[in-house]
Amino acid sequence: MSNAAKLTIILGSPASGKTTLARRLGLQWSVPVLCKDDVKEALFDSLGQGDRAWSRRLSEASFTTLVHLAQRQLALGQSCIVEGNWRAVNRPGLEAMLRASGARALQIWCCADPAEIVRRFTARTRHTGHLDALMPSAELERAACEAPRFLDLEGPRFIFQSDAPEAFGALISAVQSSPL
Repeated sequence: MSNAAKLTIILGSPASGKTTLARRLGLQWSVPVLCKDDVKEALFDSLGQGDRAWSRRLSEASFTTLVHLAQRQLALGQSCIVEGNWRAVNRPGLEAMLRASGARALQIWCCADPAEIVRRFTARTRHTGHLDALMPSAELERAACEAPRFLDLEGPRFIFQSDAPEAFGALISAVQSSPL
């Protein structure tokens, strides 16, 4: 990888290992890590909790905030990592930010065995504002089986199998040899 500022975008289904991977990469590369749920939980604490529609509104506000914070980092020539369940609707903001900063992006899709994702999701304890208990099991199972959905952005794409012990080392090697 070159020394130009890079935006690493971590995506995947709920409980696929996105936050764990993002924080581990941040330590490995000594770059800031911006996680959607950190922003969203601060919004819950300051604006309150509500129904699923309110949670979705705060998710979108969180993504907008992540793009803004990442843009500041990249404008200073500093690489960073953004993590969340990014969707196609978030692409225009990311694309505009990359164009304005001249930074390059790489995307990493986190996945795991669907049964492991369901196990992680049901075992984890998160801020009550996420309303995890209200997620229908069919929706969780569908998300756990989801095929990679990378954003339509230029740059390398990697798949990270978070429940495979050797996957982190393989990912680091693949990213380091990537022409970014």
